Amino acid sequence: MTDFLPFTRPTLDEATIAEVVAVLRSGWITSGPKVAELERALAAYLGGGRQVRVMTSATGGMEMALKAAGIGRGDEVVVPAMSFAASANVVVRVGARPVFVDVELRSRNASAASFEAALTPRTRALMPVHFSGLAVDMDPVNALAAARGLRVIEDAAHAIGTRYRGRLIGSFGDIVSFSFHANKNMTTVEGGALSFADPALALPLDRERFHGITKDAAGNVDVFDAGGKYNLTDVAAAVGIGQLRRLEEFNARRRALAARYHERLAPRLDPDQLPPAGDDGHAWHMYAVLVPFARLGTTRDGFVAAMRARGIGLGVHYPSIPGLTYYRQLGWDPEAFPNAARIGAETVTLPLFPAMADGDVDRVCDALLELMQR
Repeated sequence: MTDFLPFTRPTLDEATIAEVVAVLRSGWITSGPKVAELERALAAYLGGGRQVRVMTSATGGMEMALKAAGIGRGDEVVVPAMSFAASANVVVRVGARPVFVDVELRSRNASAASFEAALTPRTRALMPVHFSGLAVDMDPVNALAAARGLRVIEDAAHAIGTRYRGRLIGSFGDIVSFSFHANKNMTTVEGGALSFADPALALPLDRERFHGITKDAAGNVDVFDAGGKYNLTDVAAAVGIGQLRRLEEFNARRRALAARYHERLAPRLDPDQLPPAGDDGHAWHMYAVLVPFARLGTTRDGFVAAMRARGIGLGVHYPSIPGLTYYRQLGWDPEAFPNAARIGAETVTLPLFPAMADGDVDRVCDALLELMQR
């Protein structure tokens, strides 16, 4: 019987597991030397003289970043309509208003032109999302922000290791948030990181990460803000250190698997059903295709079940944010963002993770094409 192929699976080597065991035996398992080591390693990897802070999730990181940037009630942040709900949720949670823009159908990325068209006098920040590890065209986005005095908070949850014009995402720009969730290109089980250049952000981020606390040289504690609690553990950081060592290897394998998907599917599917072929800078967090379920006389649930019956797991990344109940209740019309609406209705995510064999891609493509010919 053929083994079940999930849509993703983390790769954890024995050296990383041994490091985790060593941390557990050390007696210091919460935030400590391993967190500091991971932050130094990430800063060295990204380059560009960046400061890095790690935390319990990219969602927490983006919320911390918005607060540190002074964004709150009465402000607006421009957000792509196609992303994970967290991209908009964090804006709401700080009291600001997400303003949605549509995305390009194949890349799932928003453009500087779409951001500019959504600006109002209340706009304080732009939130480009590097969907599936494909870099947004950042130069015009950053130029727009500089001209209008706006912050740029990049949702790079999918983009650790992505390169834009030869530069790593996170090595430049304003504030960049990465995710290290279990399904990402590298993981800390749960976790995330912020990369930033502005030294003025360090203190508010450090305070927000741990209860608003500041300690003096003697260890005396004071609280200057009603901070949250987002500190990463040393156990999680040990996983991240091992993962970062292999990140370039992982991403190279992801690119090879994505290229095989494209080779198999491009001759058989319409171009707008597939993501762009990408380049050497694309980290390939996911490979998502559009399936015209109604035309095939099925539903997404039925299609996913049919693939599962063939031993293949699919994901759904993502529903359109304006189509979610909460945002419809806030007055957003999902049909105002037709590309995001179509993606949300037709998308399925194919298996993609470094341990896959080329034959696994062929197996997925054979099953997918068989079901789409019915």
